[in-house]
Amino acid sequence: MFHIGHLNILRQASTYCDHLVAGVVTDEVVEEVKNHSPVVPFDERMQIVGSIQYVHEVVPDTSPDKTVAWRTRPFDVIFKGDDWRGTQKGTRLEQAMSELGVEVVYFPYTIRTSSTLLRTYLATAVGGA
Repeated sequence: MFHIGHLNILRQASTYCDHLVAGVVTDEVVEEVKNHSPVVPFDERMQIVGSIQYVHEVVPDTSPDKTVAWRTRPFDVIFKGDDWRGTQKGTRLEQAMSELGVEVVYFPYTIRTSSTLLRTYLATAVGGA
């Protein structure tokens, strides 16, 4: 689910580049990685992200492996929340991107809001209604 944390990353990323390309994860990748279907369908998420003033181009993100995205649409920098920093997935990302000459830039993670927290809240609110 798109939330303020995502907007914060896009806003901050836009200050680092002249042309910000945002990848929107496909429904299939969400299901593969998170083991559940997304709340908002892919085509709607593409429209939402594509409508944000900081984003110059929006592309489908079709794999958890970011080298796939790079091979499809090469980039110089990839931006992530700093909740990835120091984790196994962050280390793997840094190694893979380094081999391609891509810098990984981390931005502060928005602690109060996450897709997981929103999903849990909605499930509780709907289940309790």
